[in-house]
Amino acid sequence: MFSRRSMIGTAGAGALGGLALLSGWRRSEAAPKQFQVGYSDAEWKRRLRPDQYQVLRRAATERPGSSPLDKEKRPGTFVCAGCALPLFSSKTKFESGTGWPSFWKPLPDAVGTRKDHELLTERTEVHCRRCGGHLGHVFKDGPRPTGLRYCMNGVAMRFIPT
Repeated sequence: MFSRRSMIGTAGAGALGGLALLSGWRRSEAAPKQFQVGYSDAEWKRRLRPDQYQVLRRAATERPGSSPLDKEKRPGTFVCAGCALPLFSSKTKFESGTGWPSFWKPLPDAVGTRKDHELLTERTEVHCRRCGGHLGHVFKDGPRPTGLRYCMNGVAMRFIPT
């Protein structure tokens, strides 16, 4: 049986948890394997801007519509902001209407995936194959020919025009 005090405490904890999710904060998780490019946490903090660090190394999510890469339409390549590995060709970018840069296919041997249960449902997290940086998630609601939507954080990438 809940007392009024315990109900208020439970509601407050739930509200704080919701605020944490909406603000993009997520708990840090250790990478399950070694990657070709690896630095200490202090070195990653030195190399990356604070917003890049939170997304790439702590798996945060940027606010929808906040990345200029969502509107990028020029020919070129999207590379990892952590290690400069080419990730996506502009030829596979499409307008998903989600507020994040979306692609229907990564470049060969560019990304890795792992299961993510952070939002109480199973999703597939996408990370840079070379440095392990969190890029976003892949969903099965994309266009042909793959039917996939790689929903990426723009802050996790840089664009190199051709």
